[in-house]
Amino acid sequence: MNNNTLSYALIVALAGSVALVGCKKKDDAAAVTAPPAATEPAPMEPAPMPEAPAAATVSAVTVGTTAAADKSVAAVSTFKPTDRIIVSIRTTGTASNQEVGAKLTYQDGQVAGEQKQTLNTTGDGITNIEFSNPSPWPAGKYTVDVTVNGTPAGAPQSIEVK
Repeated sequence: MNNNTLSYALIVALAGSVALVGCKKKDDAAAVTAPPAATEPAPMEPAPMPEAPAAATVSAVTVGTTAAADKSVAAVSTFKPTDRIIVSIRTTGTASNQEVGAKLTYQDGQVAGEQKQTLNTTGDGITNIEFSNPSPWPAGKYTVDVTVNGTPAGAPQSIEVK
């Protein structure tokens, strides 16, 4: 029985070795095919913001005494004390609830008049703002300033009452 026991021990040892080697190979294979370690996800770029509709811009300011049917005004630089003063503001672009204003300032810095209108347009247009005085306008030089949403727009206009 000595041979049998020795043979039996060799077979068990051989089977154990094969099992260990087989397990070792499986562990190595698992290490090779294991998914890569988790990394931080790539930062997402913010979605582009939809562009706001372009605001209307002032393309011309004209000061005169009468407006045509299309609201255009013939430029006048000298006014009579009894004239009404019309500030014609030509705009381009689209506007939704934009505030358009005109301010009339006398030569000593005193505000002679200031008015605002809400502009809603889908294209080019003209907005007229009128200044009239129940008493005659004092003789002197005036400056007309136009704003859009409180920001100066267009070139200031100089006029004179004689």
